[in-house]
Amino acid sequence: MQSTTRSNAHAERAIRTVRAECADRLLIYNEQHLRHVLAEYAEHYNTGRPHRALQLRSPGDDPNVIPFPAQRIQRHNILNGLIHEYRNAP
Repeated sequence: MQSTTRSNAHAERAIRTVRAECADRLLIYNEQHLRHVLAEYAEHYNTGRPHRALQLRSPGDDPNVIPFPAQRIQRHNILNGLIHEYRNAP
């Protein structure tokens, strides 16, 4: 029973994060639109979003590279501009 309680807490936290950062800011038209939005957000969350447990690095970052402020930064829109990612410009 205890593992179920712990699982519920993790699921509730994940749902709260998705709602706060994504779903509450969009008008979802139908199930297909919802699936598209959730898939794009999941990709962003698992590869590009900074995580506190990783010292504000994204899971896709190379741990051997030390972040250094770049002179030129390029913005990339996620979910049609709902979320912005910033990367070093080439």
